[in-house]
Amino acid sequence: MLVQKLGDKYKDFASWYHEILKRAEIVDIRYPVKGMNVWMPYGLKALRNTQKIIIELLEKTGHQEAYFPTMIPESIFSKEKDFLEGFGGESFVVEGTLTKKFNEKLFVRPTSETVMYYMWNLWIKGWRDLPLRMYQVVNVFRYETKMTHPILRVREIMSFIEAHTAHSSMEDAEKQIETAINIYKEFFDTLLLPYFIVKTPPWDTFAGAEYNYDFITVMPDGKGLELGSVINLGQRFAKAFDIKFMDRDGKVKYVYQTCYGVSERTLGAVIGIHGDEKGLFFPPKIAPIQAVIVPIAKAEEKDVIDYSVKISNYLKEKGIRTYVDDDPEHTPGWKYYFWEMKGVPTRLEIGRRELVNKSVTIARRDGAPKKTVSLENLYDELINVWREIESYLKEKALGHLKKMTLITDKPEEAYGFKGLVVVPWDGTRECAEELEDTTGKPVLGEIIESPIKLGELVGKKACKDRIADRYALLGVTY
Repeated sequence: MLVQKLGDKYKDFASWYHEILKRAEIVDIRYPVKGMNVWMPYGLKALRNTQKIIIELLEKTGHQEAYFPTMIPESIFSKEKDFLEGFGGESFVVEGTLTKKFNEKLFVRPTSETVMYYMWNLWIKGWRDLPLRMYQVVNVFRYETKMTHPILRVREIMSFIEAHTAHSSMEDAEKQIETAINIYKEFFDTLLLPYFIVKTPPWDTFAGAEYNYDFITVMPDGKGLELGSVINLGQRFAKAFDIKFMDRDGKVKYVYQTCYGVSERTLGAVIGIHGDEKGLFFPPKIAPIQAVIVPIAKAEEKDVIDYSVKISNYLKEKGIRTYVDDDPEHTPGWKYYFWEMKGVPTRLEIGRRELVNKSVTIARRDGAPKKTVSLENLYDELINVWREIESYLKEKALGHLKKMTLITDKPEEAYGFKGLVVVPWDGTRECAEELEDTTGKPVLGEIIESPIKLGELVGKKACKDRIADRYALLGVTY
């Protein structure tokens, strides 16, 4: 019996998504606490491979890894008023044990500004301590009031990678914002994900921040997905936590701060955007198995299986993640469909002919024609094939974004559209509220960078004939 196809993700994304998470063994959602999922080995491997990319980028740009506690005393958590108002309603609170009540409530980390900055007050004393760049990989917990979705919107965010920095001037902080944006661009580009970069409106900015930028993509159900945020905190937290330093001129000053973070929802975007009716389609760089080897041989043909194992070992020595599927219970055809469903980008078919000719046949997840290559050329050919697959996925993902984005000068045309909407805007809240009423979608921010050509704004108007000087991105989000 062959593995059944999953159907069209654009017609019923929720069913498609939940089914592939189950079949491919990414997460198991049956744990009896809503929004807290069990990561299975195959899914966790894909997540770890994804995380390695962003961690390497952070390390390369001078960030050092640290770790701060999960529990935050209420007296510390409440130091910044806007932050408390922004996160207080979705933070889990520990008040004691079964037999003892604590003197002070402990907040379970929803994000780490308060716990980190309490310590920075103790560490930062002079200009030589700056700039300070740290990141940590931790679980964070938020009581989401919206409907939860595995990986995309959860109550336990698994391995949140958050970076925090401190600087001696606003100019240096803004340079760090630019660096962070470039880090995230390289990260999402490596995963072949298309995105808009928006500057959020002042009324929807991260609690306690001066301003922030969001990376937004869109899923097959038309909902926007925030991939990550880059936030300029200014001096608000520095003043709340009294983080000061002695500058070169002998004056004591408050530091300027930034922060930025990404979570496992990036992998959710990879699954939703690159997957198809066959199942997952992992980019080669993060695939848990980059090349599955399928021996086409009877059980007694040990030489073919031995040759397959030899090739696997050779590729592993080259750093390639391989797996030999020599299970005698299933036919080669069943295995082809199964590993395509699991998102493996390349399959190596090895039969009697390949053994005799010292060759390997490469089959591609994107459906391109198979290619038989000599063993000595196998590694180089795989690298070339993966480059071609990456180009295919990038182009396909951009096509997806274009399909799911409506660019219009007439907001009324966007009502009922399933996807993101781009319209001219003058930046005011009054106009934003009018656009939201007309389209039925909230304003996510001003578009700073777009992978789709938006055209000139000259002469375009927004809201009661006001002159537009920017484009707004609108959408319903997870």
